[in-house]
Amino acid sequence: SSEVLEAIENVIQGVLQSLAQKKAPVLTVANRTDWRNIEFKDSVGLQMIPQSTAKQIRSDCPQSAKRFALMLKILSMIYKMVQSNTYATKRDIYYSDTLLFGSQSVVDQIINDISCMLKIPRRSLHVLSTTKGFVAGNLSFTEEDGTKVNCTCSATVFTVPSNVQGIKNLTSHAKFILIVEKDATFQRLLDDDFFSKVSPCIMITGKGIPDLNTRLLVRKLWDSFQIPIFTLMDADPHGVEIMCVYKYGSVSMSFEAHHLTVPSIKWLGLLPSDLQRLNICKDALIPFTKQDENKLASIQKRPYIACQPLWKKELEIMAASKLKAEIQVLTSLSSDYLSRVYLPNKLQFGGWL
Repeated sequence: SSEVLEAIENVIQGVLQSLAQKKAPVLTVANRTDWRNIEFKDSVGLQMIPQSTAKQIRSDCPQSAKRFALMLKILSMIYKMVQSNTYATKRDIYYSDTLLFGSQSVVDQIINDISCMLKIPRRSLHVLSTTKGFVAGNLSFTEEDGTKVNCTCSATVFTVPSNVQGIKNLTSHAKFILIVEKDATFQRLLDDDFFSKVSPCIMITGKGIPDLNTRLLVRKLWDSFQIPIFTLMDADPHGVEIMCVYKYGSVSMSFEAHHLTVPSIKWLGLLPSDLQRLNICKDALIPFTKQDENKLASIQKRPYIACQPLWKKELEIMAASKLKAEIQVLTSLSSDYLSRVYLPNKLQFGGWL
């Protein structure tokens, strides 16, 4: 915490020095959305380069003066929380003065900018993000406040903790981890008692694009157990993108890649080639939209696809067919095909990429 306080003090000192020299204070933040600031390393994923281009948030420019003021406001809130060892969610910060901040997304962006500017992970700033992910299966742990969580005893779903860094005493006999894209599929696997049909496993869903806590938990489980991690996604560009976020990270959070990515994650399904192999009826597939085409073209150009020749082939199959499928398409074969046939066969015979 002394490191965080010192980093904030240095920023404020810079502001005071500018004022003393009768200059307009400026905050400098790395440009987090520019691909030119990103390098790809297959051992880490997408990470920000040390000499990244930056944007200046000036106090004397009408376009950025308000943002400059909001950054100082949030820095002061963080400083007080670190000093008093209290925590707040991004939502708490927004609701402390909704008129001032204007929207939740403004708060979210500023907190990420501050984390990037100070080069300090967000959880060390005592700002927690609201969790939407679920975890179930062969896992037990103790939360920071001493609460014991045991996911093993039944098919109960637990919300991913809001302070993943604080959890300890993780124990599991799981043979693998399954990341499921959607909540509906996750619940279906629970209803079908998937855990008892295959070897013990841990299941996680971020309910679509994963929030920070879900990504942190996947990384923590990987660090703790070093067991295979598989993804079960829709066979569409959106599903591929979500899988890439877990595996290689995202451009906007590339400055935190070392804590968030798990490059060893495997693509278990639903593969575009599975649709042909299983003779899925064309009527059950969904035609691409223009947005799907653009998304797929952008993914195909990304640096990590070049080092994944088998993924590349799957994306080419998808691009050629211009058809996509949700995981639920497997119910056209039989209602429990996913848990009874598809997943057990894939896991037994190595049908992942």
